[in-house]
Amino acid sequence: MNIIIVGCGRVGSKLAMLFSERQDDVTVIDVNAASFTSLGRNFEGRTVVGVGFDEDVLLEANVEECDVLVAVTDIDNTNLMISEVGRRLFEVPHVLARLYNPDRESAYLQLGLDFICGTTLVAEEMYSKVVAGHGSHVDTFGDFEVLQFSLDLSSEGTDSIKVSELERDHEIRIIAFERKDTEQSSIPTQESVLYAGDVVLACVRVDLIERFKHYMFG
Repeated sequence: MNIIIVGCGRVGSKLAMLFSERQDDVTVIDVNAASFTSLGRNFEGRTVVGVGFDEDVLLEANVEECDVLVAVTDIDNTNLMISEVGRRLFEVPHVLARLYNPDRESAYLQLGLDFICGTTLVAEEMYSKVVAGHGSHVDTFGDFEVLQFSLDLSSEGTDSIKVSELERDHEIRIIAFERKDTEQSSIPTQESVLYAGDVVLACVRVDLIERFKHYMFG
């Protein structure tokens, strides 16, 4: 993909590095050239100094070949202007804006803007974890809860367990896991082996979580 990110603060620089690591074509725009130092030495994209809603700046960033334009400056009005210029003037296929003020969500929806409001996301995430009663909570679907946790096998007296055993004995479904040593993620089969310390994504029936908690570190 060809991606333009406007704003090189903590979110913008992190997002740019994520896309750079997967070999996407990334260009970062910021009014302050010094902000590009946060990208680090491994960043393989381009940087452009300028105002993100300026047509000439966007053209320099190759907006006409852009697949995704992301506006993540620290000012809502700036992000809105960048989004509108990208959508209406350059017809970028996918424009995404960061929104700070949740009171503006309805206005953004009415404009047809794709946006992410960090304030709302953080509040909802904290609320869901408090209601769930544990830090492994990811999401809830009816009578089931999705959990992400580091596997604790100390109660089993072993350092490994088959997925089939874990699912059969505890009525859960292992969705995916990440090996603690290699950080490689996989979708398991019934014969897959999980080791203590692996990061596991699992779906558990809500009423069975309490008896499953001893498998979750923390």
